[in-house]
Amino acid sequence: MLALTVLLVAAAVFAVQHFWVGRAQQVRAPEVVRAAAPYDAGRRDPAAASTATTGPPAPGGTAGSEIVVDVSGKVRRPGIHRLPAGSRVVDALSAAGGVRPGADTDGLNRARFLVDGEQVVVGVPAPPGGTGAGVGVAPGPAGGAAPAAPVSLNTATVDQLDSLPGVGPVLAQHIVDYRVQHSGFRSVDELREVDGIGERRFADLRNLVRP
Repeated sequence: MLALTVLLVAAAVFAVQHFWVGRAQQVRAPEVVRAAAPYDAGRRDPAAASTATTGPPAPGGTAGSEIVVDVSGKVRRPGIHRLPAGSRVVDALSAAGGVRPGADTDGLNRARFLVDGEQVVVGVPAPPGGTGAGVGVAPGPAGGAAPAAPVSLNTATVDQLDSLPGVGPVLAQHIVDYRVQHSGFRSVDELREVDGIGERRFADLRNLVRP
């Protein structure tokens, strides 16, 4: 009798265990594991980062977007001026301090586009052999035209020297001061020694003056 009871208990335990193991179990969805970012993912190439940040160079901010023009004649600050590409003659005049009073600009097209390397001459004929595309010449004998005869460096007044292309009141006074300090000019070449006269300006003046 005892043996039968033990057998029944063992069978019951086996049945319960079999039922428990065979029951439906809830299956959990697999966890999504994010891939770890590579160590260098945040360390971008400086050149690439710069390109990505700034994008392609904008017009007007690249090399070659600047032009160089020579403005001479009856302007307040004659000489070499650097301007943005696409500038017009009016911009060159503004960079040179504006046209001096009395200068004749009737023949000057202020709306014309400038090109790199050109010369803009205001109020006087362009110097012989002058180069540059679209030289702006304002003709007319009155109001700032170059004198018909060479000006004497030894006898000219400040006003007469001031009438020469590219010579303002300050430079005219420098010429007179040099004449006084050195007892006059013995040759036109001495004009190179005057403060404020470089080779380009001397080339513009050498045929317009005499000792």
